[in-house]
Amino acid sequence: MSRINSNVPSLIARTNLSRANQDLEVRLQRLATGLKINRGADNPAGLIVSERLRSEISGLNQAVNNSQRASSVIATTEGALAEIADLLNSIRGLVVEAANTGAISTQERQANQLQIDSAIDTITRISNSASFGGLKLLNGSLDYVTSGLDGDAINKATIFGANFAGRPQIQVDVNVIASAQTAALFLSASNAGSPVAAGHFASTTTLEIAGPLGVQVLEILSGQSLADVVRAINAFTQATGISASLLNPANPASGMQFSSQGFGSNAFVSVRRLNEPSGGGFFRTFSIASNGAVPGSPSFSDTAFVSALTAANRDTGRDVNAIVNGALANGNGLKLSLQNQTAVSLELQLGAAFATTNGSTTTFYITGGGALYQLGGQINTSQQTNIGIQSMAASRLGGTLNAGQLEFLSSLRSGGSNDLNSRQFQNASAILDTSIDEVSTLRGRLGAFERNTLETNVRSLSTAIENLTASESRIRDADFADETSRLTRSQILSSASTSILALANQQSQQVLQLLG
Repeated sequence: MSRINSNVPSLIARTNLSRANQDLEVRLQRLATGLKINRGADNPAGLIVSERLRSEISGLNQAVNNSQRASSVIATTEGALAEIADLLNSIRGLVVEAANTGAISTQERQANQLQIDSAIDTITRISNSASFGGLKLLNGSLDYVTSGLDGDAINKATIFGANFAGRPQIQVDVNVIASAQTAALFLSASNAGSPVAAGHFASTTTLEIAGPLGVQVLEILSGQSLADVVRAINAFTQATGISASLLNPANPASGMQFSSQGFGSNAFVSVRRLNEPSGGGFFRTFSIASNGAVPGSPSFSDTAFVSALTAANRDTGRDVNAIVNGALANGNGLKLSLQNQTAVSLELQLGAAFATTNGSTTTFYITGGGALYQLGGQINTSQQTNIGIQSMAASRLGGTLNAGQLEFLSSLRSGGSNDLNSRQFQNASAILDTSIDEVSTLRGRLGAFERNTLETNVRSLSTAIENLTASESRIRDADFADETSRLTRSQILSSASTSILALANQQSQQVLQLLG
């Protein structure tokens, strides 16, 4: 059949030519861009997945940058803390030197005090000036803010970390379930066969008094009163850490109590008679059985008190135990520490009256503050870490209880309660020990945060970025080997279709031969 109105072969050839040209354009575009998906029509589902992967990769890349910047902040902070630690060590050396009063002149002590003043001022200056890109690091601006803190119940609260999880504040409830105790031994003045009778020692007795700070041996002469023995023991309290008192000051024959100055399991008291006569057992002291609480007014005339006693020449104190927000906190003397990285991590210095009373409760609030670090690609609390960096100013550093008062490093400056002229060398040493511990603890926490959180986070995120990038590449990137082969095919088909279209158009002209 020969028709000229409808050139069907030409239409077929044109359609195939169009398809070949479209495919050729696709191959050229993919080879030019290197992408298999350049627009939604190329692969709608693949475009959605790849865009999500791209978004996730972008967030992870920024999270890596955040972690690396946080690491730089930590390194800068630790550098400043290292300088403060060096200054504290130098102050400690000056205090120890000044305590050698028999070999140091007044002028030398005054020179040491000038050096201490300068070092303390420098510590405060470093605290105020340490910064990273305008961000103050050690002036307390990165510390947590608390409210409702009862100063009698909690002398000092240090918040290491808190997870607000969208809450405006965190309520902290503290409930003492086991009171802190000093070590205590009791001596009756009426034990049968005892050298103590009617408030006096009936025979010469040599006692060894041992405590956390050391040991002293006292020789008590026959006829010496318990009140005199109390004064003799208390004269060496700074050497032993043990004090003594009459059970009833109005009645010297009431007996004695030996007590450690400190609270907790590190405190102990030991009272032992040396050269006990043959047969032994004449000098006996007693402790509360099962390390129980000492009554407010112990008396050997109280049947309940006597029934709670057990013979012992050594007793150990008890750490405070408390529940903080439903979790058991670790006790150390009057201190509580709670390490709960998912909620709140803190350390509390409790007041003696609060910590030594079972059932004591108090509540305070963490209302804000802290240094928040975004460590993941998604903005949610599970991918954030919040830590507190306390002020290192001399007025905030080294808080130590002394006679019920909290004293800080600033008290070692000239005119302070613990300067060298006051000769309170033991108090000054305790404040410096606390200051050094606080600085070392903060450096350790920051170092652990950098090593165990930031560095591992960078490594894990880098691995995730590699895998996600490979997945996104498989979906979106063009395979040049495949595309070039497809390009060759498209070029051949385009050329062939062009030639076929030309032949199809020529075929209609053959009808003219029928007309002669």
